[in-house]
Amino acid sequence: MMDSDRTMLPVSVPRLSKSKFLAGLQCHKRVYLEIHHPDRATPPDPSLQAVLDMGTEIGTLARSLFQGGVLIEESYRQREAALAHTASVLADCSVPAIFEGAFEHNGVLVRVDILERVGGTDGEPPSWRLIEVKSSSRVKDVHLDDLAIQSEVLQGAGITLSSTCLMHIDTTYVYEGKEIDLHRLFARKDVTEAVAKRRAAVPAQVSAMKSVLLRSEPPVVEPDHHCHSPYDCPFWNHCTKDKPARWIFHLPGSSQVVGPLVDQGITTIDDIPAETALSLAQRRVKDNVEWVSPALRTALRSIRYPVHHVDFETVMLAVPRFPSTRPYQSIPVQWSNHIEEESGLLTHQEFLHTEPTEPRKRWAEALIESLGERGSICVYSAYEQAMMRQLAEAFPEFRSAFQAILKRLWDLHPVIKDHYYHPAFNGSYSIKSVLPAVMPSLSYGDLLIQAGGQAAAEYYRMVFVETDWVERAEIRDALLRYCARDTLALVELRRVLKEKAEK
Repeated sequence: MMDSDRTMLPVSVPRLSKSKFLAGLQCHKRVYLEIHHPDRATPPDPSLQAVLDMGTEIGTLARSLFQGGVLIEESYRQREAALAHTASVLADCSVPAIFEGAFEHNGVLVRVDILERVGGTDGEPPSWRLIEVKSSSRVKDVHLDDLAIQSEVLQGAGITLSSTCLMHIDTTYVYEGKEIDLHRLFARKDVTEAVAKRRAAVPAQVSAMKSVLLRSEPPVVEPDHHCHSPYDCPFWNHCTKDKPARWIFHLPGSSQVVGPLVDQGITTIDDIPAETALSLAQRRVKDNVEWVSPALRTALRSIRYPVHHVDFETVMLAVPRFPSTRPYQSIPVQWSNHIEEESGLLTHQEFLHTEPTEPRKRWAEALIESLGERGSICVYSAYEQAMMRQLAEAFPEFRSAFQAILKRLWDLHPVIKDHYYHPAFNGSYSIKSVLPAVMPSLSYGDLLIQAGGQAAAEYYRMVFVETDWVERAEIRDALLRYCARDTLALVELRRVLKEKAEK
């Protein structure tokens, strides 16, 4: 039976959902703002939205394993209709599974990914298996909390659960071509015991959240490292908008350093006592001055012309589309190469695979031709090296060429990290932090695509989703401009650093 107490709650008590409950576990201020002031949240950026969309796609795909299941199509706003539809399907013994079933108990409404019937036929009492589907590759603590609130609501609403499971992506599955083997793509983990332990705490957690939600003002909670665990809070910008530029939580590195400082009443980086043990990166942030190592000039001169400035872009598909690849395997689809001659002449070459076909061979052939056999290859991480090693392993015909190329790699990242610091880095040596600090005129703000995660999401949309050729062309142009900016940045960073080293 469905819970009959759901209409007994005071009208003034806001109802919770499982997402709101999880927000409340992270921070009571977050759940208060999500319910009373959702407009204060920062909208998800394109990279986060791509992750959310992937989760939706994986959830839909997982339903294919439960033939004959019934989808409760009513939206979250159609609460009463969804509850009624779910109740009618529960009573139909011929239905083997329910997708997105709606259940409510004690003022908490949940929508369940999959509820699989495992009893209730031939006169047996009905029982069900609760299955949560995640696009992740392993079971996480937050997944257990997710299932704990669901199991509490389901059992409170009169549903007998025989077990509780999590379905997630199995990254050991190797796609062989043709049809995806869903039984191998998904791993199913029985987490009944672990969820039961967490469920015991749910009533008290819900009660505490309801008390907070009845207040006229949000609770006072100082933002700190909890705001980023298990996920980044969308109210971070709102809660930190009045913090000073040198706020103590802007100190990079471990929270084990910041926590004790906060306990001492220290609120800014400038107030950190001189005797405090800090890492080199933290010390540079505290000193807040530009620093140039005497050895920077020597490090920069180790490069050989012509200098190839290279950057790769990849996609990681939860559902593999190319034979002999695994879920979430990095698949290179794009590269950019700015080539600088000793005379200063600069030329640019690039590659972007725009079709829904295996991209790696064409990508590798074009890259090997572009890099030739002469000159250093400037990169800004070990990622390019890892990708080329992966390609050499997958395609033996490229092995000797890549082995020669790998010997020419020259990584600018450790050169900067060991020999240069600018206060505007704020402790980060990401190229997205370094470039605007050293070359403000060459940032990413003018681009439609401004980060690697967004590039991967837009690539997926261009190749596998978008059908309008004009939109596809616009995405293609944005991808090319973004990748080219990355390699032009390497050129300009080397130039500016050389000028600073020779002063």
